Amino acid sequence: MNLPNKLTILRILLVPVYVCAFYLPAWFGVSEDVSHWIAAIIFVLAGITDSLDGNIARKRNLVTDFGKFMDPIADKLLTCSAMILLSAFGHLHPIAAILFIGREFVISGFRLVAAKKGVVIAADALGKWKTVLQIVFIVMLTLVPCTPFRFLAPYFNVLAQAVMLAALLLSILSAIQYIRRNKGVIDFHDC
Repeated sequence: MNLPNKLTILRILLVPVYVCAFYLPAWFGVSEDVSHWIAAIIFVLAGITDSLDGNIARKRNLVTDFGKFMDPIADKLLTCSAMILLSAFGHLHPIAAILFIGREFVISGFRLVAAKKGVVIAADALGKWKTVLQIVFIVMLTLVPCTPFRFLAPYFNVLAQAVMLAALLLSILSAIQYIRRNKGVIDFHDC
């Protein structure tokens, strides 16, 4: 197994660790501030593996079918788990989580149909910016409850919500653009 694929597997393995970090206060009496910082650090580390595995695979010509298949799954496991947890802990509105996750299902479905037809659909610039903003707002919302200066927490939350709304807008726009560009992949006459 090559290094990029090992990084992808590491990202998948970090997902349950990230989830467990949110429950440290209930399970072990760790302060909520500490658990949120641990969760944010784990999420950032997982995000770094996402960037590294793709870059290494392309630079060293280590692109594999396993990597093409598992990398997007690892990404979605991480971000969807984060959004569900943030929603469960009251940091992200459930409707926003549903819209983000629903978009991922739709685009993944399109990719599966395209793959069956031998068509590879790469991420575009809007999708990449959406991903960057998702990572930023997930880390920000994770850290809102443990902002070092409590009087800044409401302002930090407003900023985090603004980044989240920008990510949501890009998520919707990129999905529309993605479907519009690739609508030929699905035969709507079979419906």
